[in-house]
Amino acid sequence: MKTNIARALAAGALAALLGGTLVACSGGDTDAAGGGKSDAAALDAALKKGGTIEYWTWTPQAKDQIAEFEKEYPKVKVNLTDTGGAGDSNTKLQNAISAGKGIPDVVQVEYQSVGQFQLPGYLTDLTQYGFADLKSKYTASTWANVTQNGGIWGLPQDSGPMALFYNKDVFEKYDLTVPTTWDQYIADAKKLHEADPTKWLVNDTGDAGLATSLMWQAGGKPFKINGQKVTINTDDAGVKKYSDMWSQLIDQGLVGNISGWSDEWYKALGDGTIATVTLGAWMPGILTSGAPDGAGKWAVAPMPTYDGGEAVTAENGGSTEVVPKGASNPVLGAAFLRWLNSNEKSIKVFMDDGGFPATVADLHSDDFLNYKSDYFGGQQINKVLAAAADSVISGWQYLPWQAYANTIYTDDVGPAFQDKSDLYAGIQKWLNDNVKYGKEQGFTVNG
Repeated sequence: MKTNIARALAAGALAALLGGTLVACSGGDTDAAGGGKSDAAALDAALKKGGTIEYWTWTPQAKDQIAEFEKEYPKVKVNLTDTGGAGDSNTKLQNAISAGKGIPDVVQVEYQSVGQFQLPGYLTDLTQYGFADLKSKYTASTWANVTQNGGIWGLPQDSGPMALFYNKDVFEKYDLTVPTTWDQYIADAKKLHEADPTKWLVNDTGDAGLATSLMWQAGGKPFKINGQKVTINTDDAGVKKYSDMWSQLIDQGLVGNISGWSDEWYKALGDGTIATVTLGAWMPGILTSGAPDGAGKWAVAPMPTYDGGEAVTAENGGSTEVVPKGASNPVLGAAFLRWLNSNEKSIKVFMDDGGFPATVADLHSDDFLNYKSDYFGGQQINKVLAAAADSVISGWQYLPWQAYANTIYTDDVGPAFQDKSDLYAGIQKWLNDNVKYGKEQGFTVNG
């Protein structure tokens, strides 16, 4: 499932959310690892009593999930608002928080945006409702995304472990080897483009989500967040490793410049103009719906690695649901959230409509692993994607203002793709601009 298409928040809107509020930072008084008070019974009582809650999301499965929930809990009414996408949802939530009214009881938030709302104290710590007891249900990487600063702020909804999606027809026609390393990938890119200059192995115009995920896969940890203290390491080794690798593709003219998520991009995926994408495990749904002409031509393989060693990957995309402070019915909201992202019926609805789960049991179930995709020519793609979920490197953290950071990435780094200027210099400018921005928003950065 694609959950990171609409990432951007306007800088002014984000500044309004963050500026002047950091002193209210609330980390909770319980331990996200499992200590502190637990009142799961309060959620059960709220479900029994009933009531009405407001749920904001952009997931296509929400209507059917709510129908299942209301069958099980007929005293609860869930009012659904489709927010359209991550960026619009963040802006709508920020406006409600600023106004102090119209705040939803449950709202979907991308993993990368959790800190943006948690650090100013705008989210309810769910540790108090026994959510720590659910930790074992989820993959380590997604659980890490919802726990920070001593609290549990949501439950993982989906995950986006990265894999290599490739057009096997193009690979066979041009005698390309499915790469297991980035060096092999670069060699394939050169071989393909030299054989047919109208085709590209890779397409990138300066996508921040792709870049940060590949930094993550390289072992990068450029951001360290401890409450209001943020460290941005402009000399991070993983960032340099990514830059050195990707620069080879740029410098040799091997990167296509079709704008991602455009009509032209979908067409290029369907007709073989673009022969690979390295994105999250939600990509099969994007290909199936957006590039139907590619049916039967695509396959999935593990991500190429930097050193040819053990398979390692990173996440790209993914979301959680949270309970904002100021919600009118937060306990019942927390009860709905618990059901939404941990109940088997809810997760089945989510998966049946193309969602890629974050729950360990579902990732390793026989039905999931043995599923044969018609679009991918009968390949059991989930075996590759589930293995990727088990291979995500730990330790990555997003900036508290990651949505804004993504918006300026293209400005700072995009020229490297346009005129083959120094990619690493562009990334350095981006990192330093984030140091400046963080300070302007009241964070202690590198101090």
